[in-house]
Amino acid sequence: MKSAHILGAIAFSAVSFTALSAAAAPHFNRIASFPVASNIPADMDAKSESSSEIIAATEDGMTLVYSDSPLGGLGFVDIADPKAPKPAGFMALGGEPTSVSIAAGIAFVGVNTSESYVAPSGNLAIIDIASKTVVASCDLGGQPDSVAVSKDGSLVAVAIENERDEDLNDGELPQLPAGMVTIFDIESGMANCDSMKVVDLTGLAEIGGTDPEAEFVDFNSQNEIVVSMQENNHYAIIDGKTGEVKNHFSAGSVDLEYIDIDEERAFTFDGAQAARLREPDAVKWLDDNRFVGANEGDYKGGSRSFTIYNKDGSVAFESNTSLEVLAARAGHYPEKRSGNKGVEPEGLATGKFGDDMYFFVLLERASMVGVYKDTGAAPEFVQLLPSGIGPEGALTIPSRNLFVSANEVDLIEDGGVRSHVMIYELQDAPAAYPQIMSDMADEHRPIGWVALSGLVADADVAGKLYAVNDSFLRAQPSIYEIDATSKPAKITKRIGVTRDGAPAQKLDLEGIALDGKGGFWLASEGRTDRLIPHAIYNVNAKGEIKAEIPFPAELLAVEKRFGSEGITVVGEGDDTVLWIAIQREWKDDPKGQVKLVSYKPSTKEWGALRYQLETGEKGWVGLSEITAHGDYVYIVERDNQIAENAKIKKLYRVKLADMVPAALGSELPVVAKEEVRDFLPDLKSLNGYVQDKIEGFAIDASGEGFAMTDNDGVDDHSGETLFFSIGKM
Repeated sequence: MKSAHILGAIAFSAVSFTALSAAAAPHFNRIASFPVASNIPADMDAKSESSSEIIAATEDGMTLVYSDSPLGGLGFVDIADPKAPKPAGFMALGGEPTSVSIAAGIAFVGVNTSESYVAPSGNLAIIDIASKTVVASCDLGGQPDSVAVSKDGSLVAVAIENERDEDLNDGELPQLPAGMVTIFDIESGMANCDSMKVVDLTGLAEIGGTDPEAEFVDFNSQNEIVVSMQENNHYAIIDGKTGEVKNHFSAGSVDLEYIDIDEERAFTFDGAQAARLREPDAVKWLDDNRFVGANEGDYKGGSRSFTIYNKDGSVAFESNTSLEVLAARAGHYPEKRSGNKGVEPEGLATGKFGDDMYFFVLLERASMVGVYKDTGAAPEFVQLLPSGIGPEGALTIPSRNLFVSANEVDLIEDGGVRSHVMIYELQDAPAAYPQIMSDMADEHRPIGWVALSGLVADADVAGKLYAVNDSFLRAQPSIYEIDATSKPAKITKRIGVTRDGAPAQKLDLEGIALDGKGGFWLASEGRTDRLIPHAIYNVNAKGEIKAEIPFPAELLAVEKRFGSEGITVVGEGDDTVLWIAIQREWKDDPKGQVKLVSYKPSTKEWGALRYQLETGEKGWVGLSEITAHGDYVYIVERDNQIAENAKIKKLYRVKLADMVPAALGSELPVVAKEEVRDFLPDLKSLNGYVQDKIEGFAIDASGEGFAMTDNDGVDDHSGETLFFSIGKM
């Protein structure tokens, strides 16, 4: 099944993001982020894994309720003031909550109590929200996934997945028992357990027909239920009152072109997948006759897209790769998932704000949300929203102009950021994010980018900057030309760093400076355990390496993996001196002091100074960037902490007159520094959690300062890149 709108969808991905944003006011902007770990009860370990997955709101829109699978219960958030959400408690359920839906002060929660894949079980817990007590429970006869309450509050439906064991026979279907949909009447606000209707879905799908795995359910206003069967690549339309299957059809397939399907740590977007099964996860009605499905994939497919269907099974619109291309242009493409299903659209939310019906597509692996207006035909793209890591569930509260996302990934075991609920408001304002976006490389392919590290400004053109990526894209080291006068800033060109005509290998680019001859000096951090040398490189305007200058023996004898994090140029001609910021202490450095290393190309002399670091409360503190401008050298200093633990993200300056290097091996002087700016307010300006790595800083030809963060290649990271001006220096 293919869409008549596919060609239009492909062309849509190349449309100017700036033009789309300007034409689509108002916009949603994030106003708050809530770490769900703050709901962990006092008698539990605060470092317990906790997650926000499926989320719902009370009818007054003042309280959020989310399922927390790893903690085994429900979390509550007070959003009376949506800009200042507060923890409102947690209740354990004695099983794994899989979904929650709310009507008239009652939460209907699917709870998985399965002992094994072959003995699935679960119940529908009926919870009074005010008292946080389970007032009733209905046996479901299987493992629940999605729960939905009808718009008139008369019915509740549960998708019983009875999921397969992916390690058994390579996950092949069938794996009985089969899934189904159960429907209950709601009487006096409670589900009547005795009214349960079991909807048999066997024999419908061509794929695994004897083993339907119901994934997601949703009601329209006619009490019709649409159910997705992800592994079966199938949909069914059910009469909620009778349980009759009124229609069913394949979700179909898509021919994909210009996609990245190899995890080679480079963006190529030159692959293709013919007849790729959609395999939808979430599904939501847009009206009584059309619904939208998020084509995540889970078995043999995943088309990286969303599709709008008429309930007769015909395709009204297919997004194809357009949303994935937009995510790539925003720096959110998860290259390490290329071999799977790319950005993986998974969750959905819909809501009518004023006269406009919006729908929101959650990109699980890109950690983004695509926002669209429903037009009755091809939808209108509105914007991209940043989210926490792994958006799983979402909801709209039109009465309060709010959209909410629940982001499931909790990196507590790795010392990273926790799961978050994020709140957005529809405002008569420009979109605050993305702050940097790339152009298309050609008609079909975006300029892919992630993990920006070093930054430098053009010597003559105000607002023209250059950035490099770090070793995350180790097969595609690059210099990116940036137009910072555009809103958002625009990556207009990628210059590949090459050696002998091929992408240069064994580089970890962290710094970039102009060489005064149309080319660049690049600093590679070095990691000897991976055979990446500590070195600086001179490349021409085409990115071709013309000279490699390894660190001298005196430095290599004391090296550690945390090496060059920035490079800048002082002087000109024979008086040119390169200054390199070393991120952390090496073996010969006193604790809390790092080196600023100098190299004079005309004489090949090396030297160094020491720089005194601030003392952090947690983790380590180091340098991220060095930039010479006027009478000063500016240095970015940061801790390695994220979210509420982040304390040191600052810009300092050192007098250029004090930058007099001493010989290596001698007693190195410590330079005096002066604080210029605390970046924490800037990093909090988008109302998300504070990002760890502020790594780039440059001052342009007009004296305007620009800073940016590194998004770690969207690997255990929200993918957010902040790129902002701090005004005239």
